[in-house]
Amino acid sequence: MEEIKNILDYLYKLAIEYGLNLLFALITLFIGLWLIKHLMKHVNKAMEKSDIDLTLRKFLSSLIKIVLKMLLLLSVVSMVGIEMISFVAVFAAATFAIGSALTGTLQNFAGGVMIVLFKPFKVGDFIQAQGFMGTVKEIQIFNTILKTPDNKTIIIPNGGLSNSAMTNFSTEELRRVDFTFGIGYGDDIDKAKKLISGLIEEDERILKDPKPFIAVSELANSSVNFAVRVWANASDYWGIFHDMTENVKKLFDKEGISIPFPQTDVHVYNEK
Repeated sequence: MEEIKNILDYLYKLAIEYGLNLLFALITLFIGLWLIKHLMKHVNKAMEKSDIDLTLRKFLSSLIKIVLKMLLLLSVVSMVGIEMISFVAVFAAATFAIGSALTGTLQNFAGGVMIVLFKPFKVGDFIQAQGFMGTVKEIQIFNTILKTPDNKTIIIPNGGLSNSAMTNFSTEELRRVDFTFGIGYGDDIDKAKKLISGLIEEDERILKDPKPFIAVSELANSSVNFAVRVWANASDYWGIFHDMTENVKKLFDKEGISIPFPQTDVHVYNEK
């Protein structure tokens, strides 16, 4: 009985000693998380007032939040009574093991750093990468978030994004709009060329410099094809592309110029 009493007394002392430490550690943890949340609001406002690039601002915000939470975790662990040196050693070993298992995640982090440093694109740019097209909404530590024109959210890992080909449609203010229009072999080439030129001159969105280009590009199997290239502001690209395509079709129909399309002739023979 005496031995059991001694064991219970020892456990009671441990509970008093470490139980209070654990209680204070939990209180510190909740208060720390609350402070980090509100601190990040002030940090984001400060970066916004400092006119820091939006891409860098979002990336730094995610990084600062993770660092603060890691520091809070170390503080809480030390309050419980665990020796810091031992904890750091165990934490480092665990980090190495996890890092070996999550090599792709570390590559994504490195890719995010490369994107922020070299800026192949920024928040708000319209890009094509990894088989997807969309507007960059956010560059996070591990992923980049895209919004497609039909309002889908695409999450692309930064590792592959930083190491593969990518097209940025928003880098330049001007873009060239390319068309191919075909007419029949029996139609008047000069007339068709004049009609297309007239539509280009009527559209105020199309720039006069660089000068629009119209020329016969191919004598195809069933059509004479024109290559038409005009320059415009990047924001007007799709409007010009769709409007010009529709207007050329309507004007050709009105002026009696045919637009060839594939046809199949079927011959039926009746055998007696």
